[in-house]
Order: sequence, then structure tokens, then C-alpha cells
Amino acid sequence: MRRYGAYYCGRLTCPRGNTYFMETHIRHSYPVVTTHVPTFYFIGVTTSRSSIIQVFPRWMKEIGRPEVVIAGVDLRIHDEPEHYRQAVAQIKYDAQSLGALVTTHKIDLLSATHDMFDYLDPYAQICDEVSSVSKQDSRLEGHAKDPISAGLSLDALTGEGYFGATGGEVLCFGAGGSALATLLHLINNKDQRDRPRHFVLVNRSAGRLQHAREMVSRLNTDIRIDYVLNADPAHNDALMQHMPAHSVIINATGMGKDSPGSPITWQGQFPMHTIAWEFNYRGELDFLHQAEAQATRRHLRVEDGWLYFIHGWTQVVAQVLHLDLTPDLLDRLKTVAETVRR
Repeated sequence: MRRYGAYYCGRLTCPRGNTYFMETHIRHSYPVVTTHVPTFYFIGVTTSRSSIIQVFPRWMKEIGRPEVVIAGVDLRIHDEPEHYRQAVAQIKYDAQSLGALVTTHKIDLLSATHDMFDYLDPYAQICDEVSSVSKQDSRLEGHAKDPISAGLSLDALTGEGYFGATGGEVLCFGAGGSALATLLHLINNKDQRDRPRHFVLVNRSAGRLQHAREMVSRLNTDIRIDYVLNADPAHNDALMQHMPAHSVIINATGMGKDSPGSPITWQGQFPMHTIAWEFNYRGELDFLHQAEAQATRRHLRVEDGWLYFIHGWTQVVAQVLHLDLTPDLLDRLKTVAETVRR
């Protein structure tokens, strides 16, 4: 967040004066459409292709809120700040606009709109990102749900004590919001057996890596973290080759969905007994298919992003609609979603 002295700028606190004036100025800067039905927004890149378009109405029927509809907002990757501000203004100032799930744009959206939020949860402040935009009375709230969603998904894949028992490490291609959420979850694990000794974070741009360094610098961790600036898939192959057996290799780049390709080549060799985790569940999924081609020979466990999708969406839906996400409700929503996936 941008700081002025010891303060946050925006409605959180603002040393520059009149909050009412700021609110009025922001409100009149962006055209807001008056919606006539309760609307949940999905802020992404290719939202119409997501399974959530089919899943969401079924979920609303399951929870007794069939009047709530979903609307996609497609923005370019690293879009103009004004486009993010327009999307948030629609939610903030329209009564029937309930909130949103944000994917791909989590860091960029908060960077552009931090002064429009009245509250940011601790994870949002640590990660400098939001995946959930919601309203509580008159407050616009931002939450970073990915550390929870990524943690639930990763724990389901590894089980308790995985890293202590196997000596596996983590190699993560991509340093966006989901990648940092996974790292934050591992840092926060209390049991040392649930923390890898080594986490390698690889990204094509220096800015994301610097953002990750700044986040980690505010935390206390015994995990050795390497930050690797690289855009060459062949070099990523070499990084992967040096990881120990039982490591977790993650594609968090968006390649294979939001952009073509894979962070590795078809010649890259996964370590033996690796968990190969593709964060996407739709698209070309090149990384997933590369891992599947080696699954038998290298004894790999290959997972796509479906479980992450379920946890990510249910966490945000519960936040926006003020639901108690009990284990029973989560199981019911998982079952409903599976009918669409089949």
C-alpha cells in the first residue's frame, strides 16, 4: 500500500483531509450502472470460459439464493489502473452489486484501488492483494483468501508432515498472488514437518520477485527462499532437475490458460515421486500434460487446479454472501460442482 508518513491513504485513514470529499470525488469519477438483481462479479481475463458460469447458478439454488446472478468482468493482464477502479466503483456504489471474486488481477487491482477500500484483512495487507471484494454495511472490504484456499488445497495433496517425512522441497514457477499465498501458507505452518526446507520462486519479471521479497522480509521463517529471475524454459528445466525427489513442482504462471505454453520444455525431467501441481484446471494445460507424460516412468502425482478452484470460490462466495461455510455446506457445494465438471 502507498503510505504517507505513518498512515494509509484512503478511508482506512487519511492525513490529507476530508474523507467525505474524497468519497464524493471518487464516486463521481466513474459511471455506475444501477443493477436490478443481486449481482456477484467475477473479475478475470476470460471469465465466460470458466466452469463457474455454470456452477454458480446451481450453488445459488443449493443455498437458497437463486436470485443472485453472476457477471463476468474481463480485463487485460496488467490492465490500466482506471479499469480496475471502474470495476471496484461499480461494486462500491451500486446497492445490488454484492461483491466480486478476483483472479489474475489480485495484486494489480489492489495497487490501483487501495484508497477505495474501508477495510483490508491482515492477509490482504501482508500480500498486497485482494481476491475477494465484499460489503459489510457501508464498508467496502478486501480480503486475500488465497492463503486459505491454497493452504486447504496443498494440505489435501500432501497430508500432514509431508515435507518432514520426504525431504521434498518446492519449486514454483510464477510469483503472482496464488504463488505468494502458497508460500505464505507454508511459512505460517506451525509444525516444522509441514514446512519445506527450501522454496524456489521463479518469475519472468523482476517486479513480482521484489514484491515477494518485501512480503517475506516482514515475516519470520526458517524456509530458505531463492528468488530466480528467468524467462527461459530450458533454464527452468535445469532448476527442476536439481530439485530432490518428492518435491512439489507448481505452475502458477497462468501459462496454459491466460497465455500459451508452459514454463518448462518437453525435455524437462520432473524429479522422482514429485507432486506436479498445475494451478489451472482449464485451458491447454501444457504443463499438466508434460507431467502426465512422465507420470508412470517418474512415479509422479499429477494434479490440476480443480480443488483450488473449489476452495477459492467457496471462500469468496461465503465472504460476499455472509455465509457460514460449514464442512457440510462445503461438501454439498463440491458435489454440485462435480456435476458440471463431468
